[in-house]
Amino acid sequence: MAAGHVRGRYVREGSLEARDYQEALAAEAASKNCIVVLPTGLGKTAVALRLVAKYLERGRGASLMLAPTRVLAEQHRRFMLEHLTISDVALVTGEEPQARRSKLWFSSVVCATPEIAQNDLARGVISPGDFGLVIFDEAHRAVGNYAYTAIAAAFEGAPARLVGMTATLPAERAKVREIIGALRAESVETRHEKSPDVVKYTQDTDTQVIELVLPEEMAGIQSLIKRALNERYSALKAAGIDTGPNRSLSALLRLRAFVLSHRRNAIKALFSAIRITYSLNMFEAHGTTAFLRFCERAAKKNASARSLMEDDEHFSAAVARARALQRRGMEHPKIARLLEILSGTEDKAIVFSSYRDSVEVIRDSLAEHGITAEMLIGKAGEAGLKQKKQVETVARFRAGEYRVLVTTRVGEEGLDISAVNLVIFYDSVPSSIRYVQRRGRTGRHASGRLVSLVTKGTIDVAYHWIGKRKIKAAQRVGASVIPRRPKRARAAPRRKRPATLDDYV
Repeated sequence: MAAGHVRGRYVREGSLEARDYQEALAAEAASKNCIVVLPTGLGKTAVALRLVAKYLERGRGASLMLAPTRVLAEQHRRFMLEHLTISDVALVTGEEPQARRSKLWFSSVVCATPEIAQNDLARGVISPGDFGLVIFDEAHRAVGNYAYTAIAAAFEGAPARLVGMTATLPAERAKVREIIGALRAESVETRHEKSPDVVKYTQDTDTQVIELVLPEEMAGIQSLIKRALNERYSALKAAGIDTGPNRSLSALLRLRAFVLSHRRNAIKALFSAIRITYSLNMFEAHGTTAFLRFCERAAKKNASARSLMEDDEHFSAAVARARALQRRGMEHPKIARLLEILSGTEDKAIVFSSYRDSVEVIRDSLAEHGITAEMLIGKAGEAGLKQKKQVETVARFRAGEYRVLVTTRVGEEGLDISAVNLVIFYDSVPSSIRYVQRRGRTGRHASGRLVSLVTKGTIDVAYHWIGKRKIKAAQRVGASVIPRRPKRARAAPRRKRPATLDDYV
């Protein structure tokens, strides 16, 4: 297709730039069930819109575009309304009453969250025959019991085209195959930043890793927590469980089933080790308040956790010292460096942190120093932001009402805020998908800057390098897995129950 704008009966004239690779991906997705892998910022939503326009022309049922959060679903709806010539583009989420949803579902284009789509399919409010096209945004989520897998299964045998879209596939080959099988994909169509038809549209992102050191007072607390943890590893070894050099949280979590089935005398030591490891990670990467809030919540819920805080010599001393530092206003050296970075620029910025407590501390610290900031977090029980409030928060940030958005992983997927050219990783994530999603919030329409804050001698370092390795592994896996379309949906074979420690570790 020549340079210019996309043309079509249902595409607004002059509204959408024509890019050859987007048209090629849309044409492939229209011809068969497939998964489109396209780096963030290169227009997955534009590919989706081209698909929707094609299906509107064919008149083969409505188009359903699924997205994991209301924020993202609302963003897709705005994009469709901006570039399509039709107006019946609906947003359907669980916050809409069923009577209203029953009408919205029958719009020409529906942008929805997966949980409500799964529920309304099960209730018979909608049926697979209502849709000619189903797009699964952030398709890497189609594993395990996530709603995408149930929705795709409901369309088995229906004439609808199923299309997955993601910025990156997982690093693990088994997960890639699971996604392909769940979405009934016949092909994986991939582009990357160096693809010949893509490279001219990519923006440079300057990546900087800033290394920090825990101050002496915090290093002392870190040492106390590690002493408490070492005692649990000694107890595990005495109970017949030697984890070797792998002392990660994930290794401990994998041991739970084995201990509950075969080493019940090690239950207390194992679950204490898990709590201590989690709290250590919180302290090392996020500082005193996040650590103390985690400890307080755990103590309220569990007598063993309460005993750990009150009776363990080393851990109780660590908590006491952390409280003293909190009273003095000492959080984490990352806060001071973050203030320094943001004070040196007028750019809009997004700060990513994995934990809500940390997000709140960051937002409050920025506000205290005159930097306008707001936080974006998900809803969990009575805490957090409702979906409508999340949408409003992003809209206010997009409109420039504040300069910094501090967010958990709810902001990692799909946020398109063109003016953002600075992204800061307050903590590191051991995931190729989350790393790519975070990184993709900058450099979307102009050169961007990515800053990672990494504290030496802490979990930050391990997670930083794990994420890097997984990105390379994901690129290899995505290029090598050849999908096979299943003839029919089959239940996964039952795995033989592990019986020895080596089966778990």
